[in-house]
Amino acid sequence: MSEGSRTGQSQKALQEARRRRRLAAALRENLKRRKAQAKGRGAATEPAAAPHDSAGIADDKASR
Repeated sequence: MSEGSRTGQSQKALQEARRRRRLAAALRENLKRRKAQAKGRGAATEPAAAPHDSAGIADDKASR
């Protein structure tokens, strides 16, 4: 194996390692952001509105 091909492989390995670290950091930040968003949505004090049944489907399903 020539010296040039080994250097090329080590450069590729370094680039791949950097890429993996960058992606891992981005995934961690994304997870933190999503957790904060979910926590914010869960802390809403307004109760959810009751579903409406203007078509009368619930009664129809209950009778089956």
